[in-house]
Amino acid sequence: MALTPTELATRFSYHSPKGDQPERYNAIRSKGQELALLLDGLCPESRELSLAMTNLEQALFWANAAIARRTPADG
Repeated sequence: MALTPTELATRFSYHSPKGDQPERYNAIRSKGQELALLLDGLCPESRELSLAMTNLEQALFWANAAIARRTPADG
């Protein structure tokens, strides 16, 4: 993806929630927390668990960023 001025503005601007976005964010966070609790209960404390949690946080962040940045203005 080219880093055009429009793309840079999309990446580095605040995107206030619109429409059903807050509900979508909450659904993602809820499932992420559910998975985090499962991992915490099943996996031994370890570097691997720490990495799994970090990557889960990243996945949630990027999923929410996709909603914020890429939802059409009318959607």
